[in-house]
Amino acid sequence: MKTIKSILTQTLIALALSFTLVSIVQAVNINTADAQSLSDGLNGVGIKKAQAIISWRDANGQFKTANDLTQVKGIGAKTVEKNKDDIQL
Repeated sequence: MKTIKSILTQTLIALALSFTLVSIVQAVNINTADAQSLSDGLNGVGIKKAQAIISWRDANGQFKTANDLTQVKGIGAKTVEKNKDDIQL
């Protein structure tokens, strides 16, 4: 028979894991996100590439498709492909 302490511990662990998973699967809007959000939310995009994304966006306007990211120096088709489910416009 489980004790109340055991049940509470398991519940807290489950809650912590669910919050972690929610933050992992959140998509990133490449037209509005700041550099840190881009870096955190896109696999293979560090802070320098994230800043390049913002610089491109500032100079050229909003991205119309996720594939437009390939116009940013340092962002290739493979990076876009592995992040396609996490990219919002």
